[in-house]
Amino acid sequence: MYSEKGRRGITVAENSTNEELKDRILEALENVIDPELGVDIVNLGLVYGVDIDEENNVIIEMTLTFMGCPLSATLSYDVKRTLSEIDEVNQVEVNFVWDPPWTKERMSRYARIALGLSE
Repeated sequence: MYSEKGRRGITVAENSTNEELKDRILEALENVIDPELGVDIVNLGLVYGVDIDEENNVIIEMTLTFMGCPLSATLSYDVKRTLSEIDEVNQVEVNFVWDPPWTKERMSRYARIALGLSE
């Protein structure tokens, strides 16, 4: 289902043609902050995929920094609340996945600097 690489290495559904909406979704998700790390979920590399169907229902495929992280409900709520502010977005579903596992290499340069990690 996810095969084409999109902005920031995040996969996007190959049948979705609304690149502008995807960009707006990813931009909005930069406002969803991981409360433990203080960095947004996009720059942390937690967002793995964005799928938009023909009715503008959105499925966000994402992970957490570790399995068992207690923030799944909080982040899911924040993602849905944030994307509900985009007029074109209808319903939002958040799916948490564990494969591939998240690693620090998925973080952007910005996130590494914000967390004081070396390149």
